[in-house]
Amino acid sequence: MWRIFRLIIKTMKKLFIILSVCLLSSILGSTQTVGSTKTEQYKASFETKLDISQYLNYDGPTIPIQILKCGIGDDLYEQYPELKEKKVGLGVANITLEYLENLNRFTFTEDKTEIKNRMVKQFQASAAGISQDKLDGRGKIRLAHYFVEIEVYDWSVSDDEEVNLKDGVKNTMVTRLGLQVRFTDAETGEIIAASGLGEAKTTRELTFLSDATVDPVKFNQSTVSIATKKALDIACARILARMIKKDVFKK
Repeated sequence: MWRIFRLIIKTMKKLFIILSVCLLSSILGSTQTVGSTKTEQYKASFETKLDISQYLNYDGPTIPIQILKCGIGDDLYEQYPELKEKKVGLGVANITLEYLENLNRFTFTEDKTEIKNRMVKQFQASAAGISQDKLDGRGKIRLAHYFVEIEVYDWSVSDDEEVNLKDGVKNTMVTRLGLQVRFTDAETGEIIAASGLGEAKTTRELTFLSDATVDPVKFNQSTVSIATKKALDIACARILARMIKKDVFKK
C-alpha cells in the first residue's frame, strides 16, 4: 500500500514538471515580448541614401572652392547645449573637410582675411627686393568658383527598449545627424544644395540572469563620426549628381 502511494506521488511530480515546462514553452513561444518603448523613425526622400561609390576614384580637373561655414550653428547649440559640451561641432567640421578633400574634385582656397593680408605683404616685400626669397603671386592666386556652407540642421538621440521573456532586455540608442551642403556659384549666385541624414546605433542586450547594470545606455561619441560620414555620403552624392548634370564635372 505504501509502495503504491509513493508511486502515485512520484508520477504526479513528473506530470507537474511536464506541465510546467509545457506552460513555460507556450508562454515563450506565443508572447515573447512583454514590453517595449520605440521611437518612430522617418526619413524624407531628399535625405535617403544615394550611392556615393560611383563618384569616387575621380581623376580629372579640380574646382577651387572656399569653405565659409562648416559645423553646427549657434541656434542648434542653444537648442542642444550638450553638443557644445561634447565638442560635437569640432568633430563634424574636421570630418567634413577631410571628406571633401578625399573626393579629389576640389581645391581649397583661403577665406581668412588675416592670411590673405600676410600673403600680400610677402608679395610686396619680394617685389621691393628686401626679402631673400622671391615670391611672385601675379596670375597665380586661385579664386573660388564656389562658396561652400555645410551646416547641421538636425540632431537627435533616441533610446528604445524591448523586454523579452526569452532573450531578456534589448536597448538601442540611435544617433541621428542631418547635414545640408550648399554650393553657391561665385559668378551667378546660383545655389546647388543637398541634404543627408545619417544614423548610428548603439545596442545593448542583457539576459535576466546577467549581473550587468541596468542603468541607461551611455552616449557613445563615436556614433557622431559614423552618422556624420553617412550623412555626407548622401548629401555629397546628390551634390555631385547635380554638378555633373550641369556639366561642372564630366563624370
